[in-house]
Amino acid sequence: QVRLVESGGGLVQAGGSLRLSCAASGSISSLNVMGWYRQAPGKQRELVAGITSAGSRNYADSVKGRLTISRDNAVNTVYLQMNSLKSEDTAVYFCKIDIYDRSRVNTYWGQGTQVTVSS
Repeated sequence: QVRLVESGGGLVQAGGSLRLSCAASGSISSLNVMGWYRQAPGKQRELVAGITSAGSRNYADSVKGRLTISRDNAVNTVYLQMNSLKSEDTAVYFCKIDIYDRSRVNTYWGQGTQVTVSS
């Protein structure tokens, strides 16, 4: 079993910054993808950013240039540095890990952390 624990959410003014962390524990193979998703009230959950265990990154167009994803493989932790925050970034942010094991992919989610940007 894999457990994801997020931290770092909170309330910030528009233009401010926050840093989210997500620590994974349990049986985690070296081949995996970690990512951040968000869900605003009344909207579907959407991908914010993802990063492979090799360090390849992808971002949603709406966050490029403002949010940066990184990871520390030694401690199985992924980070999301959020700068120049906007009110539309307000959402619950979820961490996800996809673990590749031969022909199988096992997916795990964190419990979510609230980010609120006041305008």
